[in-house]
Amino acid sequence: MLVGGAADVLVVGGGPGGCAAAIMLARMGRRVLLLEKDQHPRFHIGESLLPMSMPIFAALGVRESLEALGVIKRGADFPSGNEDGYQVFRFVRTLHPTCPYALQIRRADLDQVLFAAAQKAGVTTLENTLVEEVRFLGDSVEVTARTAQGERVRYGARYLIDASGRDTLLGRLLQLKQADRRHRSAAMYAHFSGVTRRSGDDAGNISIYRVADGWVWVIPLPGGITSIGLVCGPSTLRNRGGDNEGFLHRMLQANAQLAGRIAAARIVGHLHATGNYSYRCREWAGPRWIMVGDAAAFVDPIFSSGVHIALQSSLDAATLVDRALDESACERTLQSAYSARQGAALRRLSWFIVRFNTPVMSRLFSNPQNGWRVEEAVISMLAGDFYRDEGIAWRLSVFKLIYALACLGHVRAAFSGALQIWRRRRQVFE
Repeated sequence: MLVGGAADVLVVGGGPGGCAAAIMLARMGRRVLLLEKDQHPRFHIGESLLPMSMPIFAALGVRESLEALGVIKRGADFPSGNEDGYQVFRFVRTLHPTCPYALQIRRADLDQVLFAAAQKAGVTTLENTLVEEVRFLGDSVEVTARTAQGERVRYGARYLIDASGRDTLLGRLLQLKQADRRHRSAAMYAHFSGVTRRSGDDAGNISIYRVADGWVWVIPLPGGITSIGLVCGPSTLRNRGGDNEGFLHRMLQANAQLAGRIAAARIVGHLHATGNYSYRCREWAGPRWIMVGDAAAFVDPIFSSGVHIALQSSLDAATLVDRALDESACERTLQSAYSARQGAALRRLSWFIVRFNTPVMSRLFSNPQNGWRVEEAVISMLAGDFYRDEGIAWRLSVFKLIYALACLGHVRAAFSGALQIWRRRRQVFE
């Protein structure tokens, strides 16, 4: 057993959340050690970003670099009966405009740029280093990691930030992880060539399509590549039959509008399937540790919230850790406020996610109304503005009332939607 160095803060995970937290803490004068299990660049899902992340990228010093590598995303579109066949929610129409666009970008590029920025900020980084054990020793924490050569090395720190993503390091080791019963889903996705894009300013839109038992994302990436993913019930994926490529093509072609866009498409790489898609940890922080991003929770990615939640939670966590290192007596109070803030953001998203595939929600998204600027509040949520209020919360409450009234007016459609939700909750993961 080798013994590595000690640090003020040890960050596990070199994705957006881990790098953002490491950069901010290094700027605060903390000694930061970041351990990443893989080698950059590496493939990862989560390629569609949100406008509210753009100021964070600017603060981290990487916005210009990322814009040079991505496709400009000015909105999200959903099927509609209008003359275009789709309804666009443009980010320029948010309630409190922050940035009128976001990016569609390969995660390998995003993560590599952020990892390099962490190194430039003075963070000590180690790749190909998989953390296997964690021990809390009173006023410090110690991890045991395995290198690519098979060596086991111990590292110590005063605080641990778990940014391990869907590996959920502490969630597993502390037995805090649990399936999210409201968002039981699985996914299959791949990169395609030959997908028809929208015209003009809409060329970079993320497009969302509904299919039987789920939905599909279409994300334009640089170089003529398009990321397409199917999110569905676990049983649909479990009982797919045949090869993965054939199953994915059949499911995508079942939507007539989408079938037209993929008539000449073919898979060119990164075909993956995953179950147990959504989960939460019962606790997100404790003595000398805190979780950020997907390490704490992952919800259905219908609104592309993953990267933004990772970034914002990491900035919040960095501020918390910096203060807790100097004022340990306030740690628990700070952690309670942190958990409440993250939980509120997820609840705001979850209400929409649970109901998204219902017939009533489909009608509302196909024919949006902006009375009391409710549509702008919904667009604000789509843009990632789910951490602050400033008039957004009460307008989303009005939208919920509109949804409830629409359900009363479409009892059969509402019953069908409720039945879909009930069936999803009844499914059991593999």
